[in-house]
Amino acid sequence: MNPRLVAASLVLNVFLIGALAGGAGWLIGKSNPGYSLEAAGGRLPAADRKLFRQALREVRRESRDVILDGQAARREAANLLRQPTLDTTALAAALERARNADATIRTRLEQRIIEFAASSSPQDRQLLADALLRRAGWQPPAKKSP
Repeated sequence: MNPRLVAASLVLNVFLIGALAGGAGWLIGKSNPGYSLEAAGGRLPAADRKLFRQALREVRRESRDVILDGQAARREAANLLRQPTLDTTALAAALERARNADATIRTRLEQRIIEFAASSSPQDRQLLADALLRRAGWQPPAKKSP
């Protein structure tokens, strides 16, 4: 069998396995809401929840160009994987652009969450902390009934 075809098949399979694992993780995350800082905002009191979500929407609106660049990079990577001859350098560059866009957006969202937390009540920060710990696999102790 042609070594290039084997290499292309291997790269495509790794890419598909990653996509399936990511999709499964996303579905699992949907069934366990509140396990990230963003999702923790849903547990805040109504007024604070509205401010929290508004702040995150603002970050996404301000980061629209970065989001679009990340999406374009993923489309480019998919198109490169479809080519009969795989250009690994171009594929690596496209995936790096997508990864950098994702990291930029995450950094901006986390910074906005920090700003929100700095002006929040201790109770609201506790909700965010609990969600962060659950994300790390730690469960808060059950409250004892009187």
